[in-house]
Amino acid sequence: MLQIARSRLLTLAAVLLLSALGCGLAASTWHVYGHTWDEPEHIAAGMALLDKGHYDYDIQHPPLARLMLALGPYLAGARSQGKPPPDGKPEGIAILYGSGHYDQYLTLARAGALPFLALLILMTYLWGRLVLGRGAALLATLLTATTPVLIGHGALATLDVPSAATCLLALYAIQRWLGSGRLMDALGLGLALGLAIGTKLSALPFCGLGGLVLLGLHAWSAPARGEAREPVRRLQWATGVVLATLAIAGVLTAAYGGRIIYLTDHTHKFNQALGYLFGYVDGPLHDPAYRFFARVPVPEAFQWIVGGIQALVVHNNGGHLSYLFGELKTNGWRYFYIIAMAVKTPLPLLLMGLAGLWRLAWRGIVERAAVPLALPLIFVALFAFASIFSHINIGVRHLLVLYPLLAIGAAYLAVEVVGWLHRRPRGAIGWGVATLLVLAALAEGWTAVAPWPDYLPYFNILAPHPERILVDSDLDWGQDFRRLTLRLRALQVPKVALAYLGTADLAREDLPPYELLGPDQRAIGWIAVSELARMHAPERFGWLDAYTPRERIGKSIDLYYLPPAASPR
Repeated sequence: MLQIARSRLLTLAAVLLLSALGCGLAASTWHVYGHTWDEPEHIAAGMALLDKGHYDYDIQHPPLARLMLALGPYLAGARSQGKPPPDGKPEGIAILYGSGHYDQYLTLARAGALPFLALLILMTYLWGRLVLGRGAALLATLLTATTPVLIGHGALATLDVPSAATCLLALYAIQRWLGSGRLMDALGLGLALGLAIGTKLSALPFCGLGGLVLLGLHAWSAPARGEAREPVRRLQWATGVVLATLAIAGVLTAAYGGRIIYLTDHTHKFNQALGYLFGYVDGPLHDPAYRFFARVPVPEAFQWIVGGIQALVVHNNGGHLSYLFGELKTNGWRYFYIIAMAVKTPLPLLLMGLAGLWRLAWRGIVERAAVPLALPLIFVALFAFASIFSHINIGVRHLLVLYPLLAIGAAYLAVEVVGWLHRRPRGAIGWGVATLLVLAALAEGWTAVAPWPDYLPYFNILAPHPERILVDSDLDWGQDFRRLTLRLRALQVPKVALAYLGTADLAREDLPPYELLGPDQRAIGWIAVSELARMHAPERFGWLDAYTPRERIGKSIDLYYLPPAASPR
């Protein structure tokens, strides 16, 4: 690895190969999975903006990545189907199934997510090079490119990997601008922040907190090598802030369609965004704000961003039905993400990553250096924010931005251990540490191969029965329904009773005659029960605990056969 790093050309080639590896592993799962729960809605929202110029579906998420996801199907001939908003799932289902090109449209939509996965892998290298140097950065990049949870979500037409990638890009741009103060870096910062916010609104707290960490460290850290830091004129910094703000506004305006509008006029006396910001009926700024926006046009993106923030706040305050250790709650758990990362992360990456981040933090404190300390503090800040403030506990996918930081920590620790082994005379301790390092490398490599194609529902050895810990998008996101239809056909099942939660259109799937299991309904013959359905209504399926599933379809659907003699009726 260090030999490769000596040549910039070979390093670039290595990064590109690692990006291709991660994207190739993701793409290799496309033919296995049917669409997951959220994919239709993301496709629908992007398609409506491309086809009709409207953005009405699930506005709590901005459109930038959704445009990328919808672009491939749109170029292949898919069009909006006119289902009413705000729920975009029926519209997305109609797009996918409507013209008989389900596989083509879904594949093209998922292909739109691959550039973001490649960006995430690239940003791991750039951050790693900044902190560790080229050789260790390549090792961190390899770890990111082969992490199951990143591959699994990078294979889907969803927003989680795009959000992680653009947030890392924005934080990197903040670091560059703080270090240089140049106007070109300020412009890059604005573009990067616009991309991140335009992808997912979680970028606002994530980039905000990360930016505060970087700003604080910039003010705290000692000048490099004892040299005086070059003074930057306040006017230059102020100009950079203005330039970055204009760039953010430009990106968001373009993402939402580029229209400039008056928020109120003589026929529209009320605007939801203005009401949310300045009061719906009265308030100290209500009347001035309405008078101002009746005379000054603004990008339509303004009201969509404000509406998205409002929708997200309402969603978070109301919570979301989630599952942990057999318990259902709507307002989440403070320790949800601790458990989720503990069981969804390969153990070598988790243990070495945390230890490496701790070592980086210690190095930063001792050397009074901002860069080594930045990533550990960003990791802690984002993790703490999600754990304390998020009531939407529906998957580790909301913290994918932390995985490249773990990879950088693990790479740093590995390089430190190798250096220590070179300096220490061979002995029992040295050989023991070397053996552990080799075993960790082998185990980490195995996690890139053994779970295929089930990267999405991957759990480590701490969770031999993952359905007892997490379900939702961590285990069952509806992805295995295609496998179920293929298996039922192979078994020549004449009829099946289904308990399924997902967004598949059962009437258009290749199913034998079926019935949906109702409350307290028991059945005989062939029965298929998904873990998500069992999670949402465990009392309905307790009677099945007396029977052993015939087989597990994928990782998330139990298939039973109960002969008439075993009738539970």
